[in-house]
Amino acid sequence: MATERPNAISLKGNPFTLLGPEVKVGQKAPDFFLVNKELKPVTLKDTSGVRIFSVVPSLDTPVCDAQTRRFNGEAARLPGVNIYTISMDLPFAQTRWCGAAGVDKVTVLSDHREGSFGLAYGTLIKELRLDCRALFVVDGQNTLRHVEYVKEIAEHPNYDSALAAARAAARSSAQA
Repeated sequence: MATERPNAISLKGNPFTLLGPEVKVGQKAPDFFLVNKELKPVTLKDTSGVRIFSVVPSLDTPVCDAQTRRFNGEAARLPGVNIYTISMDLPFAQTRWCGAAGVDKVTVLSDHREGSFGLAYGTLIKELRLDCRALFVVDGQNTLRHVEYVKEIAEHPNYDSALAAARAAARSSAQA
């Protein structure tokens, strides 16, 4: 049974329970099973380099839309960093949304099949079966370099902090 973290987050003041462990900076990134737009499985080993995992409840909501567009815009200024947006949206909806939004520098992945990412990274909202808003930066050795669980789902994450962690991880990888 998954770890439960009651009242870990809220949506407009209403508390929700997160399932899975609260991962921490310095830990090894947990593995996961996601699906890409071609309906092919994607696991941690299928990703590489420095990665930003931008987790959103649904691309069809204003803050999730803005968060994904922000990272798509930042992608060109982050050499050596791969950015993934993860949501429970079906791959078909993700593809439609990316086309309409002009998002082409971020890879979107779906957690809809098993909730595997949500359970591994502690982002699965028990009451809604959606992933909460969160940011994870993983370096080339699969170590978590930045972790943020946004306490109020309707608010934006700290983009600057995650971007700084990704830049620092990319510099460290380039020097190694």
